[in-house]
Amino acid sequence: MDRKPYDIVREILKVIEELNTLKDVDAILDKVLEEARAMTMADAGSIFLVEGEALRFRYVHNDTLFTATEASRQIYTDYSLPINDKSIVGYAAMTGEIVNIPDAYSLGGDEPYSFNKNLDQETGYRTRSMLTLPLKTFQNKIVGVMQLINAKDREGQPEPFSEYALQYAPLFANSASVTIERGIMTREIMLRMMKMAEMRDPKETGAHVLRVGAYSAEVYQQWAKRKGVDDLTIKRRKDTLRLAAMLHDVGKVGIADAILKKPGRLTPEEFALMKWHSIYGAALFANTTSELDQLCREIALRHHERWDGTGYPGRLPDDLSQVRELCVAPLSGEDIPIAARITALADVYDALISTRAYKDAWPEDKVIEEILRSRGTQFDPEVVDAFMEIQDVIRAIRAKYQED
Repeated sequence: MDRKPYDIVREILKVIEELNTLKDVDAILDKVLEEARAMTMADAGSIFLVEGEALRFRYVHNDTLFTATEASRQIYTDYSLPINDKSIVGYAAMTGEIVNIPDAYSLGGDEPYSFNKNLDQETGYRTRSMLTLPLKTFQNKIVGVMQLINAKDREGQPEPFSEYALQYAPLFANSASVTIERGIMTREIMLRMMKMAEMRDPKETGAHVLRVGAYSAEVYQQWAKRKGVDDLTIKRRKDTLRLAAMLHDVGKVGIADAILKKPGRLTPEEFALMKWHSIYGAALFANTTSELDQLCREIALRHHERWDGTGYPGRLPDDLSQVRELCVAPLSGEDIPIAARITALADVYDALISTRAYKDAWPEDKVIEEILRSRGTQFDPEVVDAFMEIQDVIRAIRAKYQED
């Protein structure tokens, strides 16, 4: 590549600036992997993040193996590897060293690590060149490992990673590590907020909010693709929607324990009081200062509205401090913000298919039957259609974020 180092560094800094506009760690990992692959001409790649004494798989791309929907499903695969010298990514995390392998099938056997051929054998994919990079912050802290696979020549054939890739990919990886660390911290802050709600309401578990956030993000992506929304807008909206949907029930911190922790069904009077959690949640984001705040407010306030106009809380003044009673004129149809329509479906789906204090989990076929029955009454028909088209992704999310 005949480009001056100054121009290359400037391009890397521009990408880092774009990364800093993203908030959720999954959106950040997607962008990091996309840019690293473009820089090195890699066909595939994956990212592992450090969790305790292990590396947990977090993101994957593979242009040869995965369609868009298959890629989304693979992202929610849940497994981890020990940080030791047995695996290539474990070795990179343990030593902080870059591992460049021109052909994974031609390792000499003297290396402490070995190449796992299982994926190749299962899929027919042929891994050749591998570039494994520790994700190291400026404080020399390793937050994870990025592995790039099969650099491609001009004809699209695998080749070893170039000197250009070996020189500049580590610079990008280290710069991106700071943004990844910030994304991890943002996710942890969200989960701590929900931990407070969980102390009040045992149903609001960390696993529940992670599932609802992931369902909402993936359903939005499918819905937006069907509507012809451009990819950049989808990625940015998906980024904030995932986080905002996680906080859909944060207003329950304002509901009395006698209602929240009641093991059986609520009486009509108790349910009337429970409805106020949508107001309390929105009130937490009254002074919106960002797109994320606005989305959190919309979802907290509107995720119990129904497509047919029989939900709550209905039409309210902008100043929620003036609200004294719930309105008798709920929103309906497309007057309900799309983020709230999507989160409504995600929340109900997870409630039905999960065990609660007052009920057993419903079988999957019964849950799907109920969702389809409510298409056009409780739920936006187009949202239901998008949800049905990604059932393999939905199942993968459910499998990854299980209750402790």
